[in-house]
Amino acid sequence: MTSKIKPSKGAPYARIMGVGGYRPTRVVPNEEILKHIDSSDEWIRSRSGIATRHWAGPEETVATMSVEASGKAIADAGITPEQIGAVIVSTVSHFKQTPAVATEIAHRIGAGKPAAFDISAGCAGFGYGLTLAKGLVTEGSAEYVLVIGVERLSDLTDLEDRATAFLFGDGAGAVIVGPAKQPAIGPTVWGSEGDKSETIKQTLGWDVYRTIPLPGGDGPEERPALEEIRFPAITQEGQAVFRWAVFEMAKVAQQALDTAGVSPDDLDVFIPHQANMRIIDSMVKTLKLPESVTVARDVETTGNTSAASIPLAMERLLATGQAKSGDTALVIGFGAGLVYAATVVTLP
Repeated sequence: MTSKIKPSKGAPYARIMGVGGYRPTRVVPNEEILKHIDSSDEWIRSRSGIATRHWAGPEETVATMSVEASGKAIADAGITPEQIGAVIVSTVSHFKQTPAVATEIAHRIGAGKPAAFDISAGCAGFGYGLTLAKGLVTEGSAEYVLVIGVERLSDLTDLEDRATAFLFGDGAGAVIVGPAKQPAIGPTVWGSEGDKSETIKQTLGWDVYRTIPLPGGDGPEERPALEEIRFPAITQEGQAVFRWAVFEMAKVAQQALDTAGVSPDDLDVFIPHQANMRIIDSMVKTLKLPESVTVARDVETTGNTSAASIPLAMERLLATGQAKSGDTALVIGFGAGLVYAATVVTLP
């Protein structure tokens, strides 16, 4: 039977054309974190490599940070907002279930009427968004796609949790994905291990606020009052996550190299999710990356910004000259779910 559906007429390949980032103005050193937990600057640095992180102020919302990063990416790509056919936002810290914050961002940057939606893939979210954008460009659904990773994780940080209080930061990173004449985004190696979903999670679901009585109101005595409920926060089993990231994600990274037909010696840059300096260093060692490969270590001054960490690290490497346009980079994100995504890209 002959199909009546016309074949797609997209670009033969897709590439990252521009990148932009936004870091909140407030810089939070470890000393401020130590006001709430029994620890030390030396312990935090040795465990995570983090010295400072950025926390957003009241006006630095998920949407406003995204708009700032997007404007830079659009300018870097040399296109206009009206040319954007889709906006993909990866975040776990936009607290409105609906509408998607992507629609607000699309409007505020003047993108017209693009497809716009949010995805939730934790720290692998940028890789997921990049993969979706590549597909949209090559199938012809959009000529240019804006991919944003953005978080306000300070809103989901329990400052009294010694295991996580020092980890998280805020920020937004964005890229423009558009048509290319040769391969510039490799095949994605991605997946999930749902049996480990409890190792990184939000402490409470939002539905808890439907089942508790209001202060002073009537309700079952066994239910806690509203003032006794701590705001939901992100928690994790540190050692389990560390072991998984170091051993399993190095395998995924190697798979991404293999599927792209790239050897470690061919790489110019390695941009892993900025979760922990020890994880980054361990992956570099396991992958046997040459000393010539530039490794993103943005976590030291930015902290773990989840979906924003890879584009923020990419933007900084290019802005500081540590990486250059046309470099071949391995990127890998991994986190809550547990989910992961890795691919090889040509830097814009």
